[in-house]
Amino acid sequence: MTADAFPDKAGWILAATMLASSLAFIDGSVTNVALPSIQRDLHGDAASLQWIVNAYLLPLSALLLAGGAAGDHFGRRRMLIVGTALFAARAAQGVGAALLMPNSLGILGASFKGEARGRAVGTWASAGAIASAVGPPLGGWLVGAAGWRAIFLINVPVALAAIVIAWRYVEESAEGEQPLDVPGAVLATLALGTLTWALTLWSGTHAGSPKIWAGLVGGVVLLALFVWIERGRRSDAMMPLAMFASRPFVGLTLLTFLLYGALGGLLVLLPYLLIVGGGYSPLQAGLALLPFSLVIGAASRLMGRTTERIGPRWPLTIGPIVTGLGFLLLVRVDPGGSYWTTVMPGMIVVALGMAGAVAPLTTAVLSSVDQSHTGTASGFNSAIARTGGLIATALAGAVIAQTGTALVETFRYAAILAALFAIASGCVAFVTLGSLTPVGDAPTG
Repeated sequence: MTADAFPDKAGWILAATMLASSLAFIDGSVTNVALPSIQRDLHGDAASLQWIVNAYLLPLSALLLAGGAAGDHFGRRRMLIVGTALFAARAAQGVGAALLMPNSLGILGASFKGEARGRAVGTWASAGAIASAVGPPLGGWLVGAAGWRAIFLINVPVALAAIVIAWRYVEESAEGEQPLDVPGAVLATLALGTLTWALTLWSGTHAGSPKIWAGLVGGVVLLALFVWIERGRRSDAMMPLAMFASRPFVGLTLLTFLLYGALGGLLVLLPYLLIVGGGYSPLQAGLALLPFSLVIGAASRLMGRTTERIGPRWPLTIGPIVTGLGFLLLVRVDPGGSYWTTVMPGMIVVALGMAGAVAPLTTAVLSSVDQSHTGTASGFNSAIARTGGLIATALAGAVIAQTGTALVETFRYAAILAALFAIASGCVAFVTLGSLTPVGDAPTG
């Protein structure tokens, strides 16, 4: 049953999915402005700060695939509610986000069809951007007023509202008795954890060691074993390898990894640079990020409609390239200079570029599979995005460990690298997405 059959429920379905997913967007942004305060209070080093972020990103990245498959198996509404409830407990937030993120999109995929799906996803993306916008200023205010521990209280009222609305208004949807891929989930978690640990060590020391090399080799071996297990499980795998026979799907995967890796690294480093290098308060650093999310929030719904008409190829080509140009403008950042002339221009251009990519990317992924795999597909794409951010954060220690002018210089090198990744992702879209049709013309499963 779809929301088209019950138009009075469409708004409630959107509200439930947006509130639930906003938890992940808020938590992904609010912690960044609190990192210097956490470092000062807990006397942490660069590696400790990286793990504050990655302790959330690691289970989120590794379990998103399993979360999407669990929704397809047990019911998307049920997993959305379970994930949202888990999110209210800080220690389990990564696991909760891994359940609620793919199933919020899976519910949209099951509830809306054709052009309505594009509009719904655009609205969902706008809500996520608004949540990301609210997170840093609110978190910065809470850090200054009540301490950094208070930032995690933001989740409780949002989680309660999402659970009540989902329970009352969202129809259950599931796809049958496909077995869960427990070995795949375990291997994915071990592989990403091992690689993240090794990269975090490397970024803090800038040199190889037997421990680092053992971690990198072990992570690669575990990834290879994961692929081998998935190949043997065929259609029962949480990452069916048959998906990679599609050139557009491969392109969307590579684009997502490059683009969100670049974005994730810079969104961790920029507020840290402004607070530590420029003397910004946590609230001021949060407000400095506000234009980024507001622009995306304002433009995402429009881009969802545009993608319905022209397809995703051009938005996903132009958007990331513009994002890369914005990263190049951030090379001019001077934490002790004027925010309006050195920080804001780059932030606006990055936001305009990402606004052209966020909703089209999500819509393209949902439209590339039949309805029975919407949870798995959205989970996989979200996992790739978070994995890009996970690896970027693991490497960010090379910047965080610096002080004074060295901090500014290494940030500029990071901005150049992010620009190259973003521009490369746009080129990937142009080469691989020519066969994808506008959403309104795509099959609905």
